[in-house]
Amino acid sequence: MACQAARVAPPINNTMSARLRFQAQTNTMDNPKPMRLALDLATRATGLAEPNPRVGCVLTAADGQQIGQGYTQQVGGAHAEIMALRDANEHGHSTLGATAFVTLEPCSHHGRTGPCCNALIAAGIKKVVASIADPNPLVAGQGFAKLRAAGVAVEIGPGAIESRELNIGFFSRMIRKTPWVRMKFAASLDGKTALNNGASQWITSEAARTDGHAWRARACAVLTGIGTVLADNPRLDVRLADAPRQPHLVVVDSRLETPLNAQLFIPHRALYIYTASQDSGKRAALEAKGANVIVLPGQQAGTLDKVDLAAMLHDLAAREINELHVEAGHKLNGSLIREGLVDEFLVYLAPKLIGQGADMASFGPFTELSQAIALEFKAATMLGPDLRIVVRIPGRDRF
Repeated sequence: MACQAARVAPPINNTMSARLRFQAQTNTMDNPKPMRLALDLATRATGLAEPNPRVGCVLTAADGQQIGQGYTQQVGGAHAEIMALRDANEHGHSTLGATAFVTLEPCSHHGRTGPCCNALIAAGIKKVVASIADPNPLVAGQGFAKLRAAGVAVEIGPGAIESRELNIGFFSRMIRKTPWVRMKFAASLDGKTALNNGASQWITSEAARTDGHAWRARACAVLTGIGTVLADNPRLDVRLADAPRQPHLVVVDSRLETPLNAQLFIPHRALYIYTASQDSGKRAALEAKGANVIVLPGQQAGTLDKVDLAAMLHDLAAREINELHVEAGHKLNGSLIREGLVDEFLVYLAPKLIGQGADMASFGPFTELSQAIALEFKAATMLGPDLRIVVRIPGRDRF
């Protein structure tokens, strides 16, 4: 099942776009002005276009005048190129001999919509400037080939780093066959996510919580564990930020302990429960509530009663999950980290010291510092009194 979108979804506002635009270590001034605008348009597709890639398109006439623009709409809706062509047509501009600046290779296949290549060729576009090739095996250079065969000049490269970064989850799903896994923590300065008695509301400020919801909104799915479900009875939906569609919810529940009256059952939102249990009765009851229960036990001795987390990620990719946003407890967090399944960490640090309390993740112990998991800082931003840090496992984005 693809990410569900509302029939009509407003663009993400400028504040949210700024929050979600990753601070790539590039100089966007190296890109032509129309491409910079196309990249800005692509960010507006965040939280709207998934599981499709976030793409922007700008059309310019032979004299350089901008005549059309657009970005990818909800699943089944128009792609960026079609939106830009419609915009030009609605304003009375001819597209004959125009140049299209697009942040991803135009598609060449019939999927939920027709090929964008065909539309560009039919519109008389003379040149296409694209940021990067589409990693989808159904496209993967065939769009460029089709354009060139029709006499359309093709230039590739401007904005490539930014476009790939914006679509890191889509690239991950297409190339690695797994989602991009982002784990979120909200903690005190000494790394505690709750007091010993479980109290955690609220360690961070309202500004940090609102920002956290914006990151939820950009993901295809939010992942949590049964421990969090039983302790907090969360909804894990998006309430504090613009949300054209709610992300799916994924629960790791090895023994099928999810209560039938849990708040996580929300109409029109897909719920996937991964389990190792063979309890057909409880499974049927959960499915009657609307959950998709997937039995996926470990394949090795000692793991048969636990969910195979690596296999779960592959299954989620097959269900068109691009970015997986993890908000779980220290046990599941630790398991995901220990198995090398996390790509990126989204950490909110409050200027507080808690001392004894719940840790972010439980793994190890290590006997040498050289065994520690190395990370690289990607961005740091103040949100009210709190600090948001984005860090990655080095090399995880090289695929």
